[in-house]
Amino acid sequence: MLFKKKEDGLTYFTDDKKRIERAFVLGIADIICVLISSFLAIWVRFDFSITKIDHPFFDSVKHIIPFNVITVIIIFILFSLYKSVWRYASADEILKIFGAVITQTVLMNIFTHIFKLRVPRSYYLFYFTFLIVFATGIRFSYRFLRILRSRGLLGGSQKEKKHIMIVGAGAAGNSILKEIEDSKFISMTVKCFIDDGKGCQGKLMRGVPIVGGVETIPEAAKKYEIVEIIIAIPSASKKRISEIVDVCKETGCKLEIVPGIYQLINGDVSVSQLREVEIEDLLGRDPIDINVDEIAGYVKGKTVLVTGGGGSIGSELCRQIASHDPKRLIILDIYENNAYDIQQELIKKYPDLNLTVLIASVRNTNRMDQIFAEYRPDIVYHAAAHKHVPLMEDSPGEAIKNNVFGTLKTAKAADKYGVEKFVLVSTDKAVNPTNIMGASKRMCEMVIQMMNERSKTEFVAVRFGNVLGSNGSVIPLFKKQIAAGGPVTVTDPEIIRYFMTIPEAVSLILQAGAYAKGGEIFVLDMGKPVKILDLAKNLIKLSGYRVGDDIEIVFTGLRPGEKMYEELLMSEEGLKGTENALIHIGKPLEFNYDEFEESLKLLKDVANDHPEHVKETVKKIVETYHPAD
Repeated sequence: MLFKKKEDGLTYFTDDKKRIERAFVLGIADIICVLISSFLAIWVRFDFSITKIDHPFFDSVKHIIPFNVITVIIIFILFSLYKSVWRYASADEILKIFGAVITQTVLMNIFTHIFKLRVPRSYYLFYFTFLIVFATGIRFSYRFLRILRSRGLLGGSQKEKKHIMIVGAGAAGNSILKEIEDSKFISMTVKCFIDDGKGCQGKLMRGVPIVGGVETIPEAAKKYEIVEIIIAIPSASKKRISEIVDVCKETGCKLEIVPGIYQLINGDVSVSQLREVEIEDLLGRDPIDINVDEIAGYVKGKTVLVTGGGGSIGSELCRQIASHDPKRLIILDIYENNAYDIQQELIKKYPDLNLTVLIASVRNTNRMDQIFAEYRPDIVYHAAAHKHVPLMEDSPGEAIKNNVFGTLKTAKAADKYGVEKFVLVSTDKAVNPTNIMGASKRMCEMVIQMMNERSKTEFVAVRFGNVLGSNGSVIPLFKKQIAAGGPVTVTDPEIIRYFMTIPEAVSLILQAGAYAKGGEIFVLDMGKPVKILDLAKNLIKLSGYRVGDDIEIVFTGLRPGEKMYEELLMSEEGLKGTENALIHIGKPLEFNYDEFEESLKLLKDVANDHPEHVKETVKKIVETYHPAD
């Protein structure tokens, strides 16, 4: 439907008018193609000589032309050849043209026989061939010109376009190249492909050379003056991606990557789907393997409460739990903005989810009692905590009140109202802690052990290392510093940490709930620790800069409470395997629960009235706590 609107005294017509105008022009072009094809067919049949054409044949052609014009337009309309967007034309459009022309040629043959019009038998073949060529040529000429222009062969400024290298000459690489060539909004030109397949090296993909394997990336980057590399191998393992990234990062080029194989299956591979290569691509290991059926088996149909549900870990817990059809999901958080964000995300993605979002503090005994009494959760994931090491060193009383007593109050409410499972989110900093945050989390683990002995509820803890990309973690800080032009700050050149992704951490927590029998501390095999300095260097290189020349790295010294390396297990703890080879169970340390409970009463008074003495008091409770100087 055509309409127009007026704004600022000017009249704007809708796109419908443009589409009709284009279809009209294309129809006129098709009529011209029919006329030319009709006469060319008879002309070629008689050896390119007009004088040799028999008059009866010539008269028959003149009678056929009006029929051809009318039927071509009608059939082309029926085959939707006036609706296609020809800048993105593909083999499907060619098949449509072929089907339409062969249909029209058959009808013409029938028409000539009904009206006894004499034409040579070869006329039909020549006519069909010419009409196919002209109809296809007209429709693909626009795209052909765009490809020439995108490669700087037909006008346009090639200097303004970024030189791109695509690693992976498969379906994903072809899709990226196709979109770059077709779009007038993408200022890129693909100069070469890289692929390890020996059979395709030295060949061309859509006119772009496949120059060699991954080992040739540095040389090819220099030769073709590449500024950006796109890794388009969605089926590759994390280890293989890590190996490719290790080569690419030395070129100084910006890196981007096709997210995953599911994008290729869904047909979503495009420039808009590319993401920047993240630091987790360098970890060189695949995500931990989780038994989804086990998770779904104990979450489905249950009322699940997630404390700290708006945080990095808590929000990912909520996402994964929501996908397993719980009876009700309760998100509890003290920060309303975080809670609101995850609420809106889940409402949009899971409109049928029975979702409750509550603003509350785990430090409020009455509020927690009220929530447990009203909603009666079956499973509790306790992720609410203060986690920033340097900040907690300056406010030790708050670390104890929120982490230790928040956990105690939540655990007691879980016991009182018959929760089936209570899963504490812990940290590797709880092992031989040198800071109050780590010591407080060790005490949280002790609370869980004590409650498990005194309750029918299964209390367990899940311990893991640093989470890539979580709020306040090192990677977002590095990215901000790089975006600001540096410097990137590293505490010490030798400091190391274990790392995992947020989905990995959450998968571990969920799997622990499935394995839980009560009293366990679950630990993830996180592989080898990573130097923070190496992370900083790699992230600078992945951003397309040179370490030292473009972005400086400055060493600031260890922060209060920070240690050079983190441990996942105390020396007194042993390891026991689970069905998942990457998830282990550490045997909890033995301690006197009655004495621990009495010491908590003293600690509560100290945290409230004399926070400056908190560290001394905690040291008496947690024997492995040795505050750093």
